[in-house]
Amino acid sequence: MIGVPLDLGAGRRGVDMGPSAFRIAGLSTQLAALGRTVVDKGNVHAPIPESRHKVDEHKKYINEIAEVCQALYAMVTASLDAGAIPLVLGGDHSLAAGSVAASADWVRRTSSKPLGLIWVDAHGDINTPETTTSGNVHGMPLAALLGQEPAELASIGSTPSVKAEHTVLVGIRNLD
Repeated sequence: MIGVPLDLGAGRRGVDMGPSAFRIAGLSTQLAALGRTVVDKGNVHAPIPESRHKVDEHKKYINEIAEVCQALYAMVTASLDAGAIPLVLGGDHSLAAGSVAASADWVRRTSSKPLGLIWVDAHGDINTPETTTSGNVHGMPLAALLGQEPAELASIGSTPSVKAEHTVLVGIRNLD
């Protein structure tokens, strides 16, 4: 388990409590009861909005989010290299730019097949800094994974991390 208490990408506070909520609810105990070995790697450090400034209103906190995603990329890659199945607990959707990019690069190195991505969300998260109405980066990670913008996230790992023809969106109720 890797916690990512990130909420810089969202417009509202609170999702940073996700990793703690899963731990308090006993997720590791429940997984162990299924016969899985669970190693809790702790949290990736994520700054809070009150300690940072929005530099670009079209991609708020992008540099801080990219740093968190780079750190997550390294942790997910190390877990995969060790033979583990990383379970990332978040946080806002922007963290997928690190976790999915690491998984895609690992699959590229170890398999002849590409990574397929099932994106389960009410929204497409395929906005770019040019198309967003809010500037919230949690609406942009899939665009970055597909090799679009924001460049700070799209450049994590290989670009593109995933191909559109290997990506499926499920549960969509609102596309911009």
